[in-house]
Amino acid sequence: MVKIALRVKATLENIEELKPFGPEFRWCLKFTCSNCGEKSEKWNYVSLSDEVPAQHGKDTYHFSSKCKLCSRVNTVSIIKDSIKSYTIDDQDTFKPLVVFDCRGVEPIDFSARDGWTAKAIDGGKEFTDVDLTENSWAEYCDKIKQPVAIYEIEHTFDRVK
Repeated sequence: MVKIALRVKATLENIEELKPFGPEFRWCLKFTCSNCGEKSEKWNYVSLSDEVPAQHGKDTYHFSSKCKLCSRVNTVSIIKDSIKSYTIDDQDTFKPLVVFDCRGVEPIDFSARDGWTAKAIDGGKEFTDVDLTENSWAEYCDKIKQPVAIYEIEHTFDRVK
């Protein structure tokens, strides 16, 4: 079992908090097989709301795939209490947003995509279904009468204990 944290860094303009919305949120990832090194070409979705039963035993996972090259079955689970939000205090630093329990694969790329919630500063509006597919997002908050934006999104993966 290898635990890998997805760390994200972003610039928030008049945004107090950015977070994935609910258990249906889909983490969009590419993986490499730990056994043979094969890299996935397509994006894969890992979500708390998806449960895949183990081939043997009573375990369930949030993602399972069979390697095209070595035929090994690999699994990923989201550690439920590891999901965090990114706040204005975290701005311009890498902060872990989620930790994955990886068995046989390791994530190598992340795409933010959609399904985020962003809350404006000073009691401003909460924007739902924020789409970060283009690695940026901008709106206008009529409550605080200011533009709001998220941009310069970067990510890293780190092994954690």
